[in-house]
Amino acid sequence: MTTAPFGSWPTPITSELVVSAAVRLGALHLDGDDVVWDEGRPSEGGRTQIVRRTPDNTTTDLLPDGMNARSAVHEYGGAAWWARDGVVWFVNWDDQRLYRLADGGATPLTPEPATPRADRYADGDLSTDGATVVCVREHHDGPAATDVRNEIVRLDARTPGTPEVLVTGPDFVAAPRVSPDGLHLAWVQWNHPSMPWDSTELVVRNLRTGEETVIAGGKGESVAEPRWQADGSLWFLSDRTDWWNLYRCAPGVDIEPVVRIDAEIGVPAWVFGSARYAVRPDGSTVFARRRNGYDGLVLRSADGTLTDIDTPFSLFGALRAAPDGTVVVLAGAPEQEVGVHRIDPGTGAVEALRAPRDLRVDPGYLSVPEHITFPSDDGRTAHALFYPPANPDRTGPDGALPPLLVEIHGGPTSSAVPVLSTSVQYWTSRGFAVVDVNYGGSTGYGRAFREELLGNWGVVDVADCLAAARWLAARGRVDGGRMAIRGGSAGGFTTLAALARDDTPFAAGADHFGVADLEALATDTHKFESRYLDRLVGPYPQDRDVYVERSPIHHVERFTKPLIVLQGMQDPIVPPNQSEKIVDALRERKVPVAYLLFDGEQHGFRRSENIRRALDAELSFYAQVLGFNLPAEEGIEPVVVENL
Repeated sequence: MTTAPFGSWPTPITSELVVSAAVRLGALHLDGDDVVWDEGRPSEGGRTQIVRRTPDNTTTDLLPDGMNARSAVHEYGGAAWWARDGVVWFVNWDDQRLYRLADGGATPLTPEPATPRADRYADGDLSTDGATVVCVREHHDGPAATDVRNEIVRLDARTPGTPEVLVTGPDFVAAPRVSPDGLHLAWVQWNHPSMPWDSTELVVRNLRTGEETVIAGGKGESVAEPRWQADGSLWFLSDRTDWWNLYRCAPGVDIEPVVRIDAEIGVPAWVFGSARYAVRPDGSTVFARRRNGYDGLVLRSADGTLTDIDTPFSLFGALRAAPDGTVVVLAGAPEQEVGVHRIDPGTGAVEALRAPRDLRVDPGYLSVPEHITFPSDDGRTAHALFYPPANPDRTGPDGALPPLLVEIHGGPTSSAVPVLSTSVQYWTSRGFAVVDVNYGGSTGYGRAFREELLGNWGVVDVADCLAAARWLAARGRVDGGRMAIRGGSAGGFTTLAALARDDTPFAAGADHFGVADLEALATDTHKFESRYLDRLVGPYPQDRDVYVERSPIHHVERFTKPLIVLQGMQDPIVPPNQSEKIVDALRERKVPVAYLLFDGEQHGFRRSENIRRALDAELSFYAQVLGFNLPAEEGIEPVVVENL
């Protein structure tokens, strides 16, 4: 094994490998014996294609050239398509109209709005007879968040026409689901300033009488994933006991728990269409549960007995019960990316239906995360996934410790997940250690942990990220003098806030489309998050002083460490002016800074060429700041760091 400076190690996990044949698997449905899923493809400009797999193992791309199954509702989208009897209904990204795809042709079902993309659709459900569709529609009357109206509409599933409005009034609606007898409609609704993981209501309407009943939810309870069963009962997830667990409501019967455990079955509804449980034909249930950062799969028998299913996976999504009793899922593990798999709950046997790509990389290059728990401020504890460097051919100099990248997830109500990410292995195989922090406010540790961030964004998250870095350095696992912090969106804000401190332990930072000015974000963002800061920071403008105090842009005098900023030009969630403000301020103060603006990108990078450039530019930035050489064989274009 050859000795070489950390960060400079040659690796097969290059930016080219990161994007080569890469896909983002997002949604999954069963259509009879067929399995249908979607693939986000960086090699096709980031578009989402829908793929059908038939029992003879044939896979077919369904969307015609130029079409992209992606919804812009809430800007984050999700649940942009659904399928039955060989037909697919999908939302096309360019115009946001709902289409019916059958016999190779796509027919628009919804009218063209007066203003392009003014009507956006998502999260649909078909009536039992397949005659009608109910779905969410988001109507835009103008550019401001107050110009947006969210509704549930019904339309003919076969013939173009004008949708009928069924539900209007709440600020937000989701998961419209028609009962098997066609007589009732269930949905989830909530109002500002709540987010769907704060307070939601599950409502049922009698479609004959119009009578509405709030089944569950309310202040301090998050309800999600309503699903009718054949016996007329309505199942759903609720965090009424601190954890998102599974409940049912049968006609004439009070709500009763189906699964109550100290683990998270639900996930935060940043996108539509999550599916973390599936009821099998025999009445048993398979569900995913998250505990200590890792997912597990569990079988609940009809008599209530819970049995862990032994699988190789640590992350599950889109659980669907097949007629033969198996479940089809999206699943991944620390050593493999997410794929489409069929699992036999009785035996744990796994069949790959859409196998993750074969990276053709020696397993010695793959760093497997360790879940760590460490102390933070005010007697709190925080959590993280720690990835040590991994390379079978290189080691660091004697006595040296690896540099550390502190990774901060977005949201901030999201979480670090233990599944193979080439974007993480890109760093660890070069000699970096990475710690992916689940700070207070993250999902997966119960509602109380999630609510630690309320009123404390820019405080708790920063404290926990600093604590993770210092804890690892104190234990001799990383070089405390060569630590950097990086994150996107909300993680970008935390990155900036951590650098805007006199006592920052970080030598550098990377801000991916992060928030520099909380006050500007409170007055210029999309409807879904337009009141989010009311709970994370405080009501605006009443608490304007807090917004100013927490905003990195108002503390540029404390910035002394080099920063690289990466931003999408068409980002509607964190507009480019957020990045430009901090870059201009650092330029004026002669602080080392690099800035890359990507045309054609929104909130997160989807195009292969931009993903590659962002990774390689950040590596070049660290090489210049931390003092190591780039592998010559990769031909990485150096990024310009001003004032360095």
